[in-house]
Amino acid sequence: MTKKGTRLLILAMVGLLMVLGMTGIGGAADTIKIGVAGPHSGDLASYGIPTINAAKLVVEKRNAMGGICGKQIELIIEDDVCKPEVATNTATKLASQKVPAVIGHICSGATKAAMGTYKDSKILAISPSATNPPLTQSGDYPNFFRTIASDDAQARLEVDFAVGKLGLKKIAILHDKQDYGKGLAEFAKAFIEKEAGAEVVLYEGVTAGAVDYSAVVQKIKRSGAEAVIWGGYHPEASKIVSQMRKKRMKTILISDDGVKDDTFIKVAGKYAEGVYATGPMDTSTNPMYKMATEEHQKKFGTDPGAFFHNAYAATLALINAMEKSNSTDDYDKITNALRSEWVATPVGIIRFDDRGDAIGVGFSMYQVQKGVYVELK
Repeated sequence: MTKKGTRLLILAMVGLLMVLGMTGIGGAADTIKIGVAGPHSGDLASYGIPTINAAKLVVEKRNAMGGICGKQIELIIEDDVCKPEVATNTATKLASQKVPAVIGHICSGATKAAMGTYKDSKILAISPSATNPPLTQSGDYPNFFRTIASDDAQARLEVDFAVGKLGLKKIAILHDKQDYGKGLAEFAKAFIEKEAGAEVVLYEGVTAGAVDYSAVVQKIKRSGAEAVIWGGYHPEASKIVSQMRKKRMKTILISDDGVKDDTFIKVAGKYAEGVYATGPMDTSTNPMYKMATEEHQKKFGTDPGAFFHNAYAATLALINAMEKSNSTDDYDKITNALRSEWVATPVGIIRFDDRGDAIGVGFSMYQVQKGVYVELK
């Protein structure tokens, strides 16, 4: 071949590659971009990374089957560090990528901060863990869905357990002043105030991220509280329970799904023993739960972390809705399918009600026993 012929061949190949890129063969135009948002670094990364892993596993299998509507799925992963001010930027980034939907966010405050952008851009968001009731109950975010029950149900379970099961009369309620923790605490306080013979002896917010909580621990001691109901996440809970135990206080700690994570046990160590926490119902006998767990163990070499199965369910629900609606970007069609089409998931066979809450999910009470969380029957 002459030099001229070689140059023409090279130019032809470059042109072909450009056309393929423009038409999306192996490129972006023929992929469905789905966002995955949550804390992927920092103290709360143990809540966000399992969602990335869940989405990767579901998408990998679906792509191997041909994707959706002939298109492969591409995950766009963004870290919000569980902070509202960062989540706003995260949402803007995902909107600029033209994603039709997001799996996330994880923390309620970050989720709330992102939802306005998603609403304006007609982007759906399905969270595996954002439990703040107003996200669905206010009616402000018709584009929001979740595969976990809301905090009012969680707080009701905590109060029923503390008062009805344990027979406690004096309860302190603490929270971290953030949307998730404060919202749960407010519900718990309202429920206790309606209980005959039960009393909230201390109600206070603390600063998240503080090094020392000895002042509030001393208030708990002076209040005579038999138990503390905590609204918030594991970093603060581990410090509070550790400081209580170091002062030889036997005050019971009852917490939420923000603490029902193995990281809490690792950080609190021996002081985690006996702590109660609400969390998603144990569906480990569900064949899909077992399958998803085994997939995670095989792919990542570890057991799944917090909200993994709820995130797996969220991703399955989204893909199912796209398939049933025969659309990957029609907001109205996909939304209607999420609310009308049932789908089998690791957390049960679910669909979403008109508010965006998953029908068929709930909470259970767990206790740390010999270094692991055990569901109480």
